[in-house]
Amino acid sequence: MFAALRVRNYRLFASGQVVSNVGTWMQRIAQDWLVLELSGYDPVALGIAASLQFLPTLFLTLWAGVLADRVDKRKLLILVQSGMALCALALGLLDVGGIVQLWHVYLLCLVFGLFTAFDPPVRQSFVGEMVGKEHLANAVALNSSTFNLARILGPAIAGVMIIWTGTGWVFLVNAVTTLAVIYGLFRMNPEELHRTPETGESRPRRGQLMAGLRYVRGRPDIMAVLVLVFCVSTFAFTFFTTLAIAAANVFHREADGYGLLSTLLAVGSFSGALLAVRRSTRRKPGLALLVGAGFLFGLFEVVVGLMPTYLAFGLALIPCGVAMMTFMNTANSTIQLATAPEMRGRVMALYMLVFIGGNPIGAPMTGWMAAEFGGRSPFVIGGAIAMLSTVVCGWILARRGGIRVRSRLPWVRGSAVARKPELARVD
Repeated sequence: MFAALRVRNYRLFASGQVVSNVGTWMQRIAQDWLVLELSGYDPVALGIAASLQFLPTLFLTLWAGVLADRVDKRKLLILVQSGMALCALALGLLDVGGIVQLWHVYLLCLVFGLFTAFDPPVRQSFVGEMVGKEHLANAVALNSSTFNLARILGPAIAGVMIIWTGTGWVFLVNAVTTLAVIYGLFRMNPEELHRTPETGESRPRRGQLMAGLRYVRGRPDIMAVLVLVFCVSTFAFTFFTTLAIAAANVFHREADGYGLLSTLLAVGSFSGALLAVRRSTRRKPGLALLVGAGFLFGLFEVVVGLMPTYLAFGLALIPCGVAMMTFMNTANSTIQLATAPEMRGRVMALYMLVFIGGNPIGAPMTGWMAAEFGGRSPFVIGGAIAMLSTVVCGWILARRGGIRVRSRLPWVRGSAVARKPELARVD
């Protein structure tokens, strides 16, 4: 289950990520709560903050993928992580100094978003460079495990810290924890990285962005995953705003209550990530699992929105997190394994664009729905749209995309083969 950890470079990266991700999730909780406090608990303000943080992704992520295929990914990650640490430091100093205003948070969300637009495609494509194709699926699953382990610890710690010290010190802690991943990147041995030999596709030249888009357009198997990811993530992956709104406006809890809800969702996500680690040692990810997990995720999110009490609401987040992480891991692994190494940076940039790119629209929409129809409505409406989108997209892709899949879901039987042998098989 932990084969990728045999690689020294990956061990350094993963250990730094555990520490850094705890701080990242602490900041996520503190930032949401600070926005609510500064805005008088206005759900729309929370949606605006999330939108500003994700907005740069729409304009920069594809270029970040081109850059990832051109330059040293390790050095670029050091630069990006340093910028993210400085943003956390600035917000922490403003908050601790008692001079923070809502526009300060908005501005730093935008600046932070500029760095995060570059981070995911570079980091995702760097995983294959650290471990090689043999351990890639396992490394992707382990990344999700460490991310969600931090997601369990971070919100719980942040909730307690906010009550004891206020939000400012949480931001400062995140600035310090980011140094862990920077330290790990510095300690890596560049000679042990599985770098792709320079070819015409990787050599800096004009038109590389369009070349990447043409590559994806010619790969129906990759297009299938991207369509599903966009539909589900845009309407259902709204927990950055919906959990804070539910905690404050539906159940009338303080920051520790919000932190507990985030932790319960993370317990489910961590369980789903561990299951993905185990699956990675036995079989490749596939479209059938992706469609099934997307549907179940939407169904569980509807159930979450209908739970009558705070405890029932929180417990329902656990299976929702399992389905969510199964969907995310399957999509990520399928994309990376199906992509040529020299194209991986650009393809992962496009993946992150469709995965995160809907947030500038979805976050304000979520805030508006919560303000107009109540704090439960984003869960019910978002989950229902995700279910419908998964069914429709799965049917269209199976019927018209030239791809049929053999089910990997334990509750579905039967198998089929690809109709067109020239297409890459996703089963």
